[in-house]
Amino acid sequence: MSALAGLVERLRESRGFRHKSDISGVLSRLPQGAQAAPNVPIGDDCAAIPDGDSYLLFAIEGMVSDFVRAMPWFAGYSGVMVNVSDIYAMGGRPLAVVDALWSGDAQAAADVLAGMAAASAVYGVPIVGGHSNVRSDGAQLAVAIVGRAKKLLTSFDARPGDALVMAVDLRGRFEDPYPFWNASVGAPEGRARGDFELLPAMAEDGLCDAAKDISMAGALGTALMLLECSKAGARIDLDALPCPEGVDFERWLTAFPSFGFVLSVRPEHVDEVLARFASRDLASAVIGEVNASSEVVLKRDGDAALLWNLHEQPFICAR
Repeated sequence: MSALAGLVERLRESRGFRHKSDISGVLSRLPQGAQAAPNVPIGDDCAAIPDGDSYLLFAIEGMVSDFVRAMPWFAGYSGVMVNVSDIYAMGGRPLAVVDALWSGDAQAAADVLAGMAAASAVYGVPIVGGHSNVRSDGAQLAVAIVGRAKKLLTSFDARPGDALVMAVDLRGRFEDPYPFWNASVGAPEGRARGDFELLPAMAEDGLCDAAKDISMAGALGTALMLLECSKAGARIDLDALPCPEGVDFERWLTAFPSFGFVLSVRPEHVDEVLARFASRDLASAVIGEVNASSEVVLKRDGDAALLWNLHEQPFICAR
């Protein structure tokens, strides 16, 4: 077995890939026609509800319980941060969040809420309500968000011939032992929110139609979800992926960054998109090309290996 084939096997068995592939079992049980409108399918970062000349965006994220127990402040911060990222990934701007929090005592709840409050200030998104229970036998946190988009970025509009672009903030660190790449906490005031503003601006300027924020499945799992929703495939060059210096590359492939996106960009807009990320000192690069196949193939050091055949095996069952 080649080194690249071995890497593919480990990625497919990783926690992030497993969590995302579990989505298929959930989506298969939803009633047909559950989406708000025929042109807004289920399977994206947010539900997008047509509302006049714009879209109301609605999303929710749950934190895994071991993370909430081990790092309650950062779990609270992340609950807001990842929801904000989902809204921006759809070309929107966040309006407000609510939370549902279960804790064993008031102090544990206070730590989570302090993290949420800190993220609320960083991203300028108010916490407007929620639910709490400080007499629970376990630690759980879910945060929901609403936002609004003038023009959508979706996971359903990548086209063959598009450049697959990865954009990420490398100015961070891992929150050990978890795969979270934190470039948000401690950043200069206003930087994080200004960076996110690039996404709706590019959507409104017609530079990009398709995007997805990098989540627990890492950059490659996120690309898989985007391509599956768009009924496409791609060849991805691992040597082209932006990566922080001194970080183990395989660990980086499973990283969940505080700012990270995979975008599908028409060739004529690539230079402008890369320039906009560079203007904010964000790393970005073309990592592959979208094609009409159902295969996602990885390349590295002259070798190639099939990561996933979406025709034979759905990833999140978006087809």
